[in-house]
Amino acid sequence: MDLDVFVASHRAEWQRLEVLSKRRRLSGEEADELVTLYQRATSHLAQVQAAAPDPTLEGRLTTLVARGRSAVTGSRNSSWRDAGRYFTVSFPAALYRSRRWWIPVAVVSLLGSALIAWWIAAHPEVRDSLAAPEQIRAMTRPGGQYETYYSDHPATSFALKVWTNNAWIAATCLVFGVALGLPVLWVLYGNVMNLGVALGLMASAGRLDFFLGLLLPHGLLELTAVFVAAGLGLRLGWTVIDPGPRSRSTALAEEGRATIGMALGLAAVLFTSGILEAFVTPSGLPTWARIGIGVVAEVLFLLYALVLGRRAAALGEFGDVEEADRADLYPVAA
Repeated sequence: MDLDVFVASHRAEWQRLEVLSKRRRLSGEEADELVTLYQRATSHLAQVQAAAPDPTLEGRLTTLVARGRSAVTGSRNSSWRDAGRYFTVSFPAALYRSRRWWIPVAVVSLLGSALIAWWIAAHPEVRDSLAAPEQIRAMTRPGGQYETYYSDHPATSFALKVWTNNAWIAATCLVFGVALGLPVLWVLYGNVMNLGVALGLMASAGRLDFFLGLLLPHGLLELTAVFVAAGLGLRLGWTVIDPGPRSRSTALAEEGRATIGMALGLAAVLFTSGILEAFVTPSGLPTWARIGIGVVAEVLFLLYALVLGRRAAALGEFGDVEEADRADLYPVAA
C-alpha cells in the first residue's frame, strides 16, 4: 500500500467526518453521511493497521474514529440535574429499600455496645484486664484523653481527619460486602467494641453523662451512616448467596451499582457529622443545646431516608442508575 496515495484518496472524507462529528445538530442527510463516513474511516484504520502500519497515520485515524463513534452513538454528559436527582431520588430510595438491613444492624450494634458497657462497668476485673488502673484514670478523668480528644487539634483539620477516617470505614463496608459480608462483620465488631469499652470505662468513673454529652451531638449521625454502610454491604453479600429471580450476574450488577453509588451520599452524611464533631461537640454551648443539634440532624436524616425515600421507592426507584444508562437484559424466569 502506498500511504501517500491512500491519504490523498481519502483525506477529503476524513476532513468531512471531522467536521460532522463536531456539530451539535445534524440534518437527516448529514446524520446518514456521518454514519457512512464513520464506517469508512473504521475500515481505513483496519487497512492501515494490516497492510502498512504507520504510527502517525494510525494515531490520526484512531482519534477520528473515536470522535465519529461518539457522534454516532451519542454521549451523555453529567450535569447538575444528575446531582439533584441523585440526592432527591436515587440516594433516599436506596436508603429506604435497604432499611430492613441497616435498621437491624443499628439495633443489634447498639445493644451489643450497651451490653459490653454494662459488663465493663459492673466488673472491675474486666476493667483491669483492659488496661492498668493508671491508664484508665488518664483516659476517664476530667481533662483526660476521652475529653481532650475533641479539642486537641484545630477544628478544620480535625473535621477533615474525622471525615476521612469514617469515610474509609464506610467505603470498606460498601466495597467488601461482596465478599459474603464477612469484612463488614469485622468492621461492625470493632465499632461495637470501641463504643462499648468507652461507655463502660466512663460509666465506671461516674462520668457517663458527661461522655454522652460529647458523643451524642455528632455520634448519632455518624453511627447511623456507618450502620447504613454496613447494612448495604451485608445486603450485597447476601445477593451473592441468593440473587432472587434475577441471574446472579444481573443481581450483582444492579445491587453493586446501587451500593457503590451510595458512597457519595454517605460521604456527604459523614462530612456533616465531621463538622458537628469538630465545631459543635467541643463548643461552649450548653450540653442540652449540643445534644439537641445532634438529635435534629439525626431526625432530619431519618425523615430523608424513610419519608422521601419511601416516595421515591414507590415510583419504582431503587438507587441504580437511570434506566437509559443501563444495559439491555434478557428476561429471566422467576
